[in-house]
Amino acid sequence: QVQLVESGGGLVQAGGSLRLSCAASGRTFSSDHMGWFRQAPGKERDFVAAISWSGDITYYADSVKGRFTISRDNAKNTVTLQMNSLKPEDTAVYYCAAALGRLRIGVADQHEYDYWGQGTQVTVSS
Repeated sequence: QVQLVESGGGLVQAGGSLRLSCAASGRTFSSDHMGWFRQAPGKERDFVAAISWSGDITYYADSVKGRFTISRDNAKNTVTLQMNSLKPEDTAVYYCAAALGRLRIGVADQHEYDYWGQGTQVTVSS
């Protein structure tokens, strides 16, 4: 029904920037909340950022606020995560996720999301 494909991950030095993209296909993309989560080795999957269907409202984890920016282009069915001032602790697999319908728990809760991409690796050196 909905497919999500992430791209843009790679290696970057601390202090550098990276842009992740999520290409979506399927029904009701423009009405979905979209989110980014990440999972570092040996740790739980954590919320990073989310955006409302219209793009009017954004949400960020405290750890990335001021450094990361989430945006979406519904005409192109894409969601972007611009990551600046990267730190080694940002190293993780980053996942794009889509939540269909109204939220019942909260935008940062992974159980709100119905579809997930396969993830893209981000590694920040030093």
